[in-house]
Amino acid sequence: MTERLWAPWRFDYVRQASAVESGQCLFCEVLNAPSDRDGLVLYRGDKAYVMLNAFPYTSGHVMVAPYRHGNDVQALDESELLDVGRLVQRAVGWLKTAYRPEGFNIGANVGSAAGAGIPQHLHWHVVPRWAGDTNFMTAVGNVRVIPQDLRETWDKLRAVIEAE
Repeated sequence: MTERLWAPWRFDYVRQASAVESGQCLFCEVLNAPSDRDGLVLYRGDKAYVMLNAFPYTSGHVMVAPYRHGNDVQALDESELLDVGRLVQRAVGWLKTAYRPEGFNIGANVGSAAGAGIPQHLHWHVVPRWAGDTNFMTAVGNVRVIPQDLRETWDKLRAVIEAE
């Protein structure tokens, strides 16, 4: 018998994945969404922005991306690098306030060979972590259970950002 994990909210993820497969750049497209909430954009800086990961590793998993489309970290100018760095730092603060994680994974996967899911647009991951945040579902079923809907995560983090 096939086991099913009912997750109707995943349909939005499938739709976004289809856009990526069609050649559109998700990181460029989200900036044109009807609202930042629809595009999962949490904050817009001068040269970069912060958005929720539509395929999160944990609740609160965000990404920081420069506005400029490209995949060459050496092509970023100092102002772009500085804004990315500032937003990574701010995202850590927002996540600490909203979720009280015990640690973070922070980094970028540059290129397909390095594991980038969307290799055409540079982005940095900020992943809040807790001791024991992976469980048997990951080990046995190769499934991640995210306990919070993305819109709830967006609302929670936006409230922290707006309270600054």
